[in-house]
Amino acid sequence: MNVDGKPYRSIWVNSDGWSVDIIDQTRLPHEFSVLNLQNLAQACAAIRDMAVRGAPLIGSTAAYGYYLALNTDGSDKNLATAYDELLQTRPTAVNLRWALDRIRGKVAALPAAQRAENAFAEAAAIAELDVETNRQIGLHGLKLIEQIAAQKADDEAVNILTHCNAGWLATVDWGTATAPIYMAHEAGIPLHVWVDETRPRNQGASLTAWELQHHAVPHTLIVDNAGGHLMQTGAVDLCLVGSDRTTRSGDVCNKIGTYLKALAAADNGIPFYVCLPSSTIDWTISDGLQQVPIEQRNGIEVSQVSGRLKNGEITSVSIVTEGTPVANPAFDVTPAKLVSGLITEAGIIDATESEIGRAFARDSSN
Repeated sequence: MNVDGKPYRSIWVNSDGWSVDIIDQTRLPHEFSVLNLQNLAQACAAIRDMAVRGAPLIGSTAAYGYYLALNTDGSDKNLATAYDELLQTRPTAVNLRWALDRIRGKVAALPAAQRAENAFAEAAAIAELDVETNRQIGLHGLKLIEQIAAQKADDEAVNILTHCNAGWLATVDWGTATAPIYMAHEAGIPLHVWVDETRPRNQGASLTAWELQHHAVPHTLIVDNAGGHLMQTGAVDLCLVGSDRTTRSGDVCNKIGTYLKALAAADNGIPFYVCLPSSTIDWTISDGLQQVPIEQRNGIEVSQVSGRLKNGEITSVSIVTEGTPVANPAFDVTPAKLVSGLITEAGIIDATESEIGRAFARDSSN
């Protein structure tokens, strides 16, 4: 996708041919900055500190991080140690484990000297797969937008509400929830996006709004709690969100606040779709509320906000009295019954165990 007219992915191999570059998302929207990753520690820090975030991009970064670790030391011991260190960086997004398992499965039986080269190739394949998967999600989701647009006047916009960032910055390219939006925009369909600011890290404001602005997609930033009101007043035609982990039964774990949007959508008869790659499906669990580990992040993300001062300095300020207790659950679970459908690379499917298993030829009992 484009940044000031220049095409970018969110992660790419540096011109040196071996290290990896990422966009430092902690600096957005005020500063576009690129970080260079050369070892395991830097890759782990990038994931843990959310220089990269979003389930698909976390998975791709973990894959390249695994390669960087093996590039330093291809031994059996480091193969195991690097896996464990990367897995512990973020506990909720299942793509991370999926990517690590895929790399390990490709290289574990190889001689130590061959592991890095093969891990590099597999990490590149994972990145390319993500791009194509998101393109397919976009094509399938585009049909929903076209159906809504067909019921409107020629110049009347389709109003879409999204939550947090499930854009190209959360993936390698295209995004999940934004892929249908970008494709509709490119097809000339009038549309408008309501962008939840998404406390506590404000990733809707700092990332989604930044993305849409660079692509000239009409959008309006709103506070998280405005979504229900907009739905009540007929200002929303469709909700599109992403997922960090989806159970085999269709429960969706996504950024905190997603559940409230699903409740409001259900109460107002508004379609609520989740856009996700199949790598986000956790086939080992069926009850999202009981079985998905909800990451509890540092309370400073709630008690402080960051922004840019008039002099250009980027800083953080406290918004609470010192010593105020803070809870910071990063995700919530939306039950499958509130989900209109899952938009995947295989098409739009019902959020049920039987349909998910059938779409991906999986025996969901295993």
